[in-house]
Order: sequence, then structure tokens, then C-alpha cells
Amino acid sequence: MRNVDDRNRLLLCILNICKEMLGRLPKVIGIDIVEMALWAKENTTTVTTQEKPQDGPVASIVTGDDLKVTVERDLVSQAEEEDMEALLGTYLMGISEAEAFSERLKRELLALEAANVHAILETEPLIDEVLQGLESASICVEDMDEWLTIFNMKLRHMREDIESIETRNNKLEMQSFNNKALTEELDKLLQRLCIPSEYSACLTDGSFDEAHMPRNVEACEWLTAALRSLDVDVDPAYARIRAVKEKQAELKIIKSTFVRRASEFLRNYFATLVDFMTSDKSYFSQRGQLKRPDHADLRYQCRTYARLLQHLKILDKTCLDPLRKAYCHSLNLLLRREAREFANELRASTKATRNPTVWLEASTGPSVTVNNADTSMVSEAYAKMLTVFIPLLVDESSFLSHFLCFEVPALVPTGDPTNGRTSQSNVDDSDDDDLGIMDIDDNVGKHGNSSSIDLGSLNGFLQDLLDGIQEDFYAVVDWAYKIDPLRCISMHGITERYISGQKADAAGFVRLLLDELESRISMLYNRFVDEACHQIERYERNVRQMGVLSYIPRFAILATRMEQYIQGQSRDLVDQAYTKFVSIMFVTLEKVAQADPKYADIMLFENYAAFQNSLYDLANVVPTLAKFYHQASEAYEQACTRHINMIIYYQFERLFQFARKIEELMYNIPPEEIPYQIGYSKMDLRKTLKSSLSGVDKSIGGMYRKLQKNLTCEELLPSLWEKCKKDFLDKYESLTVLVARIYPSETMPSIAEMRELLASM
Repeated sequence: MRNVDDRNRLLLCILNICKEMLGRLPKVIGIDIVEMALWAKENTTTVTTQEKPQDGPVASIVTGDDLKVTVERDLVSQAEEEDMEALLGTYLMGISEAEAFSERLKRELLALEAANVHAILETEPLIDEVLQGLESASICVEDMDEWLTIFNMKLRHMREDIESIETRNNKLEMQSFNNKALTEELDKLLQRLCIPSEYSACLTDGSFDEAHMPRNVEACEWLTAALRSLDVDVDPAYARIRAVKEKQAELKIIKSTFVRRASEFLRNYFATLVDFMTSDKSYFSQRGQLKRPDHADLRYQCRTYARLLQHLKILDKTCLDPLRKAYCHSLNLLLRREAREFANELRASTKATRNPTVWLEASTGPSVTVNNADTSMVSEAYAKMLTVFIPLLVDESSFLSHFLCFEVPALVPTGDPTNGRTSQSNVDDSDDDDLGIMDIDDNVGKHGNSSSIDLGSLNGFLQDLLDGIQEDFYAVVDWAYKIDPLRCISMHGITERYISGQKADAAGFVRLLLDELESRISMLYNRFVDEACHQIERYERNVRQMGVLSYIPRFAILATRMEQYIQGQSRDLVDQAYTKFVSIMFVTLEKVAQADPKYADIMLFENYAAFQNSLYDLANVVPTLAKFYHQASEAYEQACTRHINMIIYYQFERLFQFARKIEELMYNIPPEEIPYQIGYSKMDLRKTLKSSLSGVDKSIGGMYRKLQKNLTCEELLPSLWEKCKKDFLDKYESLTVLVARIYPSETMPSIAEMRELLASM
């Protein structure tokens, strides 16, 4: 062996073979196994093997990692551990042998370095072979690179050709797709531009009979859709096409032709329909027969053309106003004829005795009885007029707003009780037809933007529809006023009830009609009140009046009758009349009483007492009359007090005059000094008492006779006499107190004696 490395390699090979073949390691003697293990870790062995493939020999290098034996793993077994202990036992070195050990290590190091140099020199042929292989491989790589460059250039040209072909294919596909889409769009446009012959004939020269209306409506729907598709839905690019422009012009000509023909037909149709109804007398009230107007057939026939009107509004909104005017004019003639015939027959069939319009005239006298004939049928006739025609007018207003395509809120349904409709059992054909028109078109009236504009226009056409019909209502009101002016109260309440039920905007003119009726009723009633007030005022120009004026009890009868006629909201109207009546009555009473001042108080308290007695029951339930009742009571007390004081002073003037003068002196002179004044001595007091109280019973009897003398109402005498005695006792008591204070030593009849004397009278 050349060196230690060769030895170690040989030993490793032997050990590996033994381990593979025997399954264990043999005992090694004379070899440092630890040193060999360290060498195995630090060194690797390269083994060159020769392979002979078809292309020639190829050198392969096997590293020492493939041949390495891991000694540490083998030392783990028990047997190896025992061998290692035996081997280590052969090396017994002490401390003195360290230098020898160091020398040994140096020799081994030099040997290892020499072995490394030798190994390097031995591998030179292998390196030459590797370099030759690398050079041949480099030549092959250069050839391959040249071939790849040539192939890459060819492929690049092929890719460019393929991309060009794909671009042309994409353009052709896009062009084909666009051509197909354009063809479809042109087909759709041609369909829009195509006018079906049946629709064209129907729109330009078709009939408007009821049987042909579904076809006309269908043609209108097609025309509306066609115009919208060419005006709104069409693409802006198509709008510039000549064919589109020509078709638009053609459709507009067809539209104007159809609108003109339809408008002319509807105007003639409305007039013909109303003329047919007015020529038939069975539609109206006749002598002895009240007939309620029935427009069910009229509306049914009009509904046939409701859809046509809606399409006319869509096609040309300006054509509706002439149609609306024609409809309102025709129906106005029918409504006025119906109202006139109904009102005439209503007045003719109502038999009522006319009550006098003169209630408070002075010439009639208080004892004249007032006609109490029942005139309730007058207000019932007026209520019947409203019951029949107000719902009819509301229905006509609602029908007009929907049938003629006004965009306004819906009215209260005709069966709703708020519109004032009541059943009339004594009117012919009282069964209420379904006059609602909400089923014409649910879409009409839902556009809130134009509601206010249409509402103003609707009110104008409603005025045309109902203008003039108020005259027949006025005629009924005037007729009722002539029979019994007080029936204005009940008619006012009836009208107010209907006004509160008319809240819908589309019935605005009906509400105006009711307001005008209410104003006319109020005007007539105020005329009656003014005439009655003039009758009261004429009392002051007559000759001297005595006793209770005749208008006092007559007013009580009048007020009782007025209270019986009050209905609903007419309370304010009656209260205003009460205020005017009573104010004039009291003013006139004061003026009449002042005509004879001597008996003014008698006349005042007699009339005020009569006013209270006649209105006692009504004042308990009517606040306005209660106010005047208290006012009359105060005036009565004042007049009684003045008259009784006059009678007392007439009989005992000297006595109470003496007391009044003493009271005046007490403001300036102390009470104890008054007896020393001239005319107020004790002697003067005795003379006054003697002259006034001697024969006091006769003086009191004179007061009673004086009180009774000019009194026309004997029933007032007891209460007046009691008041007279009370006032006299009050004055006499004040006198006794005054005498006791000023003249304490003087005596006079006591108040108890005087009270007993008066009680015996």
C-alpha cells in the first residue's frame, strides 16, 4: 500500500463486505478504529466507472458519500462496544508519552499531505477527459442554438400570418353580426312604418256606430302606439331617415282626419240624444204626476264613447274643449227643462193656505187671532226639490268630470249619505239607479300634476252645464215665501244641511248653487224681518196708546212659530231676527211711553210684564230670548219703582220731604244742632207728623186707589200693591231711625204699628 488512505479504504471495503455478507463486523486487531472512523468522516473517495453505451465510453464519478461507512452507527451495538474496549486496552499511554504522541501526529499529518498531492496528480487524466467532454458539449450547444434561431425566425413569420388571418376573420364575423342586427332593426322599423289597411280604413272612413266602436278603439290604440313609436321610442338616427319622416307625416294626417271626424260625430250625437229626450214628454213631470229625472239611459249611451274620448284626449287634447262645450250646452237644455217641469208640477200639486205676512201690524189689535194653518208641505216641497235635483246635479258633475276626461279627484259615491240623497216614496221611479261612473276609466284623474289646471277648467264647464237651473229653485223659494215667510227658517236649515254634505271639488258649482239659494232665503227672511220691524215702528206715529201694545203678545206667537221651524244650522238666522225684533220693540215702547209722560211708567211696566209672561217658557230654552227676558225684567223693576215712588210721594210728600231735607243738612251740620235750625225744630216735626199721619189709613187707601186707577192689567195689581207697601215701610223705617237720632225725645207711630196697619188694608 502506498499510504494510510489506501489502507483505510481497503479496510472500509472489507468491513462493508463483511457486514453485507455476514450481517456483522469482524474483530479488528492492531488498527485504531477511532482514528479510522475520523478518517472516514473527513475523506471521500471518488470512484470512476466506465460505461460503454452505443455512442462510446462515458466517464462517471462516484463520490465517497456512496461508499462511506458510518462507524458511529456501528459502535452503538454491544459487541462493538466490547471490541472497542479491547482495542483501547492495547494503547496504554501515560503523561510522559505526550511528546511522542505529538511527534506521531505530525508524521501522520505530513503523510496525509503527501497523499493528497499524490491523489491530485493521479486525477489529471480524468480532468482531461472531462474538459474534452465539455468542449464537445459546447460545440453541440452552439449548433443547437443556430438551429433554434433558424426555427424561431420561421415560426415568427408563421405567427404573423396566423394573426393576420385571425384579424380578417374577426372583422368578417363582426360585419356579419352587424349586418344581421341591422337587418333585424330594419325589419322592426318596417313593421312600425307599415300601416294596416283595416286600421287605415277605420280611421279615415270608418263608422262610429255602437257596433263599430270596439274596432275604432282598437284602431285608436294602434295609432297612439304608432305615433309614440315614431316620435318618442324611435332611435334619433332613424328620425332623420326619409321614410320615417314620410310615415310620421302620414300618421299625423290620419290622426287629424280621425279627430275631426270623431269630434263632429260626438257633437251631433250629444245634440241628437238630448233632442230625442226633450221631444218625449214622458221623460218630464206632467200634470198630476211628479217624475224624477232619470239619466241612466243617457249615461249608458254616453259610456259607449268614453274610451273614444280618452283616446281623443291622447291624440289631440285641444279637441276636447269644443266637445265639452257641446255636451254642456245640450245637457243644460235637458236639465233646465226637467227642473222647470218638476218645479211647476211641485207647486201645482202642493195645496197650502197662505199665512199673513203682517204679524206685528198695529191696526190688527192684540185680540186678533193669527192663522195657524199648517204650511209644512211648503218646506217639504222645497226639500223634495233639493232631494231630487241636488244628487242629480252632483252625479252629472261627477259624470262630466270623468266622461270628458278631467283629471280631478273622485267625488263621493252617489250612494253616500253625505251628499244629501234620501229616498222619496211619493216620487215616481224612486228606485235609485247606479249612476256612478267610476268604472269608465280607472286611470283618469290619477295625474296630480295637472289636477289644479283641470279643476279650474272643470268649474267653468260646470257653470255652462248648470247655468240657468237656479231660476227654478228660486221660483220654488219665492213661492214658499209668499205662502208662509216663516218657512224660510226651515228652508234655510234644509239648504245648510245639503251644503255641509257637498265637499267634493268636482261639485263646486252645485255648492255655489246651494250658497246662492241660502243667500236668497236669507234675503227673503230678512225682508220679512225688516217689514215686521217697520210695522213695529209705525206704532210711535199712531195716537196715544194705552195698555199692552199688540206686538208684545204677537211677538210671543211669532217666536213660538219660529222655534217650531228651526232645523239644523238655522238657529243663528233666528237669533239675529230675535235681536232685531226685540231691540226695535223696546225702542218703540220707550218712544210710545214718552208720548204721555204722566202714564209712561204704567205703560212701560205693563208691557215689560206682558213680554216676560208671554216669553217665559221660550226664555228657558232659547239663550237669546233669555237675555232679553232679563233685560225686560230690569226695565220692569225700574218702571215699577218710579211709579210707586210717585204714588208714595203724592200721599206723603210733606213727611218724606222733611226727612230728605234733614238728610241733606246732615252733610254740613252735626245731628245735635239740626233741631235748632229754622224750620227743623221739634215743633216743626210735630206739625209735619200730625199733618201727614193723622188719617194715615185714608192716605194709604188713597195710594191703593191711585195705583189701581190707571192700571189696565188687573193681574199686576196684587204684586204692585205688595211692592208699594214694602217700599213705603222701608221709607218709613228710615224716617223713624232718623227721628230717633235727631229728635230722641219725640215720639211717632212705630214701624210695627204701621206694618199692622198696612197688613189690614
